[in-house]
Amino acid sequence: MYHAHIYFDECQINAAERLHEKIAQRQDVSRVFPLVHREVGPHSKPMFEVHFADNKQGFVDWLDNERGELSVLIHPVSDDVLSDHTTKAIWLGAVLPIKTEILL
Repeated sequence: MYHAHIYFDECQINAAERLHEKIAQRQDVSRVFPLVHREVGPHSKPMFEVHFADNKQGFVDWLDNERGELSVLIHPVSDDVLSDHTTKAIWLGAVLPIKTEILL
């Protein structure tokens, strides 16, 4: 299982909503969470989360083409939450700070 966190700021809300709608129509995602309009957990910007299966490359390629200026953090889900969000993570777009102290 993988998580994608799609980040947005005030001027990117419309783009995030459009991408959210497109993702919700895909068959290769298991869950799409609502937009969260504040920082939550280790995330330094508002975002929404997507869960998808281990066979990720098709979705990741599609997401990279569709994200526009939005930053995306993609990480596996394991028992090592810190490593999942740092060394095992990949970024599409600008790399944003992660509040790693929350993951310890």
